[in-house]
Amino acid sequence: MAAAATPSSMESSCRSPSAFALDRGLLHDLADLALAAARAGGASYADLRIGETWREYAFAKDDRLENFDERASQGFGLRVLLDGCWGFYGARRLDPSSLRDGVERALENARAVKPIQFLPIELERLPAHEAEWIMPMGADPFDVSAGEKADLLLAIIASARDHGADFCSASFSAAREERFFANSLGSRIHQTRTRVAPNFQAAAVDRAKGRLATRDCLAPARGAGWDYVLGAGLIEEAARAGGEARAKLDAKPVTPGDYDIVIDPTNLWLTIHETVGHSTELDRVLGWEANFAGTSFVKPHMLNELRFGSELMTIVADRAQPGALATIGYDDDGAPAEAAEFAIVENGVFRNFQMALGQAHLIGLSHSNGCAYADSPTTFPIQRMPNISLKPNPRKCCFDDLINDVENGIYVVGAGSWSIDQQRDNFQFGGQLFYEIKNGRLGELLRDGAYQGRNTQFWNSLSGLCDESAYHLDGTFTCGKAEPVQLAPVSHGSPPALFRNVRVLNTSDDA
Repeated sequence: MAAAATPSSMESSCRSPSAFALDRGLLHDLADLALAAARAGGASYADLRIGETWREYAFAKDDRLENFDERASQGFGLRVLLDGCWGFYGARRLDPSSLRDGVERALENARAVKPIQFLPIELERLPAHEAEWIMPMGADPFDVSAGEKADLLLAIIASARDHGADFCSASFSAAREERFFANSLGSRIHQTRTRVAPNFQAAAVDRAKGRLATRDCLAPARGAGWDYVLGAGLIEEAARAGGEARAKLDAKPVTPGDYDIVIDPTNLWLTIHETVGHSTELDRVLGWEANFAGTSFVKPHMLNELRFGSELMTIVADRAQPGALATIGYDDDGAPAEAAEFAIVENGVFRNFQMALGQAHLIGLSHSNGCAYADSPTTFPIQRMPNISLKPNPRKCCFDDLINDVENGIYVVGAGSWSIDQQRDNFQFGGQLFYEIKNGRLGELLRDGAYQGRNTQFWNSLSGLCDESAYHLDGTFTCGKAEPVQLAPVSHGSPPALFRNVRVLNTSDDA
């Protein structure tokens, strides 16, 4: 795993052309006004987020650019704690009058909550921070012309079609967040981060058999600039994808059964996300969150007791991996990045929940751990994942070593369709590419596969991991949670991993 920089080292080195654009004097004046008014209104604690978000999306299909969208939004969100109840108000106006009105609305909302608040919110002791964190970045994607982006997307499409695809679409997404955080304890934090997500899908058609096969882009989204996109080898990957989509049409269908499966990081990241990331969110465990596939089978009494997986399974949280989507100096509760450095599962044993401010006391713990995010300054910060990753094997183990004693197995590459039950227990995951493993060697391409299991049974079948040389970071821009829905960026890293005796399905209609 890549070495994690400390927040102090990041603060000293994180400078980019895209420095914080909002006027500092205005930000501090607005914060002083709002926080003083909240205290005068009886709030025991208050915090304020002010920010701007820039988003860009380009989409091309076949021979033309079909969509290019740019937008920016600005606003504030004010949170108060009054008599043990949260109150919140957000708006897209940034002026003293709007902030004063926001304080009154937030206090009013906290008073409205009190009759139905069965347990008061208790805050841990919080240190104050005065800091600036700007994500390291090369070329600012928002400085790159629409024409240059369109040319790249069309080149990706042409490459896929030249190498076997009948159709191809390609897209590019970018986001930049500038945030100012202030609280009544004295914190004043300025942060800027940018993320990019290239994508494509190549499709091949067998009209005689009425069959369609696709192969999606494997290049992950990153906290990075345009230089990452240019260096991701997208045109070369599109050529491989075109050929692989074509090859899938004639591939042998997966034979259902129980197999040893080796899962590539490009697929395993999603399994980590859904089975471990979401199941160990404390708000979901407490029943506060039941959207997007329900609550969780994990319960507070299982802390330090549940055998989540085999001894090879150590899942760690962080906000410091370079290029990771949840990497930042401070979360949206104002907690520094080092607060989010903890083991969720250690040598197979469940060790920690992900928590946002005001939750730890509900299960008898003393402090939260840097897991808050609001997808806009105008939305309430909720518990969201930091980067969550499976640690590599500390002993040397290459891919050939990993599959050496697999007699009858399947190698899974790339994330596909997925489903999971309302308790984050039973699941099914597809993939982009499936290969036979016979007598320790990779074999021919297969099609129409998916693997199925139950959460802890699956992770207890983990019996092999590659070392850090094979570690790879993947993730998503758009993890959905809450109502109204909020979308969060998060990365998950892992090496290739071997799981024994896993149920594999054939997903085709003619199986």
